Amino acid sequence: MTNSSSTSAWRVHAALFTVAAIYAANYSLAKEVMPRYAHPNGIVVLRVVTAALVFGLLDKLVTKKPITGRADTVRSILCGISGIGLNQLLFFGGLNLTSPISASLIQTVSPIVVVLASVVLLGERITLLRALGIGVAGVGAALVILSRGPVGAQGDSVALGNLMILLNATFFGLYLVLAAPLMKQYHAFTVLARSFLVGACIVVPFGWREALAIDYAHLPTGIWVDILYMVFMLTIVAYLLNNWALKYASPALLGVYIYLQPIMAVLIAVSLGRDQLTWARAVQGLLIFVGVWLVSQKPKQPAAVGEKAPLEPVQD
Repeated sequence: MTNSSSTSAWRVHAALFTVAAIYAANYSLAKEVMPRYAHPNGIVVLRVVTAALVFGLLDKLVTKKPITGRADTVRSILCGISGIGLNQLLFFGGLNLTSPISASLIQTVSPIVVVLASVVLLGERITLLRALGIGVAGVGAALVILSRGPVGAQGDSVALGNLMILLNATFFGLYLVLAAPLMKQYHAFTVLARSFLVGACIVVPFGWREALAIDYAHLPTGIWVDILYMVFMLTIVAYLLNNWALKYASPALLGVYIYLQPIMAVLIAVSLGRDQLTWARAVQGLLIFVGVWLVSQKPKQPAAVGEKAPLEPVQD
């Protein structure tokens, strides 16, 4: 391997690790802010509106090709609805009701949604192994959703929060499938600018009052840091790094960091005293991990008679 390719590989690993760490820390940091200092929809408005302004500015300064055509326009609007608007409202609303560990475990099922959406929208076939994986992960997710967890809220509220996180993961998985063709044809800034603009139109009616109700003048310094972290690191830096890394990372490498994120979230939550890891949730997480791993095994494409199966370059 040449020095340049080795450097590029390290950059991809660094980007994916940073993204995983940013998302993992958010589960605990957001719980420090909600609901005492800010309600979930207010935080969503701050995040999405700021990102819409930043990515809109970057799109104007950097890119030249706007999204055109009815099909791409509709697809970009659906990206904003599923990947930004509904995704963010459900995530912060659900995290406000459940625990960091439960939320991080349930979020891991998004690759399964990607596979199911690919079957419906792209005609990809589903194998027996993948069907088994969906079933195993589904059992693990159902156990997490129905469990009360070691948090102070009532069981019904926790179950509702877990269900909202599952819906959040579902819409994010759908977003990944919808956004993939747009990312190949347009600059990432263009796609993100349109998606966040549409998302802002959705979240502002739900959360503008909560955003204005935050007592900004009397927020402790630590809470200011948490809010700025969620607005800039979680929304802008993570999206930029993730979209850059997706252009170079192999599916195998992405799978590694999918499993790393909830592990890091558990370590952070436990170390900060925001949550507790029990044997029951360890088993639930293991079921989800095994199911997602089975689903991530792509079906082998049969080679034509007399031809060798094509080899794809993989950068790990």
